[in-house]
Amino acid sequence: MRLKFAAVALVLSLAGCGGTSDTPAASNSSGGVTGPVDVFAAASLTESFTTLGKHFEAAHPGATVKFNFAGSSALATQINQGAPADVFASAAPKNMQAVTDAVAPTTFVRNQLVIAVAKGNPKQIAGLSDLTGPGLKVALCAEAVPCGAAATTALDASGVKLTPVTLEQDVKAALSKVKLGEVDAALVYRTDAKASAADVDAIEFPESARATNEYPIAVLKEATNAAGAQAFVDYVLSADGIKVLTDAGFQAP
Repeated sequence: MRLKFAAVALVLSLAGCGGTSDTPAASNSSGGVTGPVDVFAAASLTESFTTLGKHFEAAHPGATVKFNFAGSSALATQINQGAPADVFASAAPKNMQAVTDAVAPTTFVRNQLVIAVAKGNPKQIAGLSDLTGPGLKVALCAEAVPCGAAATTALDASGVKLTPVTLEQDVKAALSKVKLGEVDAALVYRTDAKASAADVDAIEFPESARATNEYPIAVLKEATNAAGAQAFVDYVLSADGIKVLTDAGFQAP
């Protein structure tokens, strides 16, 4: 009988050491990931990756995610020139392919263009052909940037010849021109327009389906924190990561 009571006491003692169900899962899921993780990511990923970074840090208390957001072509150049980076997330495969340091890139989301206009659409823009109206000012991304290459593809598909008043180096810069009232419209990603819904309206147009951008992500060969880099990429590719991205307006791969 004493042996039975001793066994029960031992089981209860071990259960107590295991904690309760109220303990945050993150505290036990660090997996040894520590230190800074330097992530170079396309400007259009700013809002969603900032959120993912906070979630990742909560799950890995010893790690810190440091972001560099810019146009994918600029980021690729920086990496090839030796800028310290652990992860690269590009808005197009072309820019990823330019980075010789990338290891087995994986497409994690897709994105499409919309026409961003001022709230209420004062110029009554309904499609790409309306962007050629007299006196209308339009901003595009430079063609070397993925959003600019996609805009060129969409415009070619529609047969619309457009002369922008400015060519910007990333999608955020193009969108800011609309928000500041410096242009009447800009071709930007659906996700960026959604993130700025308080300031702009998004006009969908059918030709955007002909210019869908695929976003690849990869750990870099020269990553200083290879374990942290792989853990971050794995999190982006997880169900939780993809949910954050699709909630932001990205399309699942």
